[in-house]
Amino acid sequence: MSQYFFELASLMAIFAFAIVSPGADLAMVMRQSIVHGRRPAIITSFGIGTSLMFHVTYTILGLGLIISQSIYLFNIVKWCGVAYLIYIGIKALRAGQTEINVDHTEGNRSIKGQSAAKAFGLGFAANALNPKPVFFFLSIFSTVVHAHTPMMIKFGYGLVMATCLIAWFVGVSLFMTTPRMRAAFTRASKWIDRASGVVFIALGLKLATEKAA
Repeated sequence: MSQYFFELASLMAIFAFAIVSPGADLAMVMRQSIVHGRRPAIITSFGIGTSLMFHVTYTILGLGLIISQSIYLFNIVKWCGVAYLIYIGIKALRAGQTEINVDHTEGNRSIKGQSAAKAFGLGFAANALNPKPVFFFLSIFSTVVHAHTPMMIKFGYGLVMATCLIAWFVGVSLFMTTPRMRAAFTRASKWIDRASGVVFIALGLKLATEKAA
């Protein structure tokens, strides 16, 4: 049992840096918080966490190794991710100014009525269509986790990591949707869309330059 605790602690020490590092997931949650409100942003956070379990699952089952060794499969995933990031970037650039409701009673409602399914799908797709987690989880699991660690224990590690990721982005969602923060961003919403659009497109172009190891 102490071996498993040490493995989990080692995984989380590495994963903590990945959680807080800026990227497409953080940009997505911040934009959801500002443009659509708290509820869609939180649902998007759960979509990202679920997608993380998707990456962990195929890594544990060995598919991550297959993708990492196949240029063809890697490129399929990569270019799907590039297309998705550039698509949402262009949509953000073309978006008009958003009127952000700062009423305390409306803080938990979607500003534009974004459905739960769409909010969840945005988070899931943003993370699932990024091939970088393939190498991240493949490398840390193969380095930190013993080959003889039971599969269910490994899935348990993944659940802990996904829970921490969701908690982080839910925290971001709550912070970005406080009345004071929403009021501060009301006049700047158009420029926030422009900035997030540039970020998404830049991340897509950066992903386009990624090569399989």
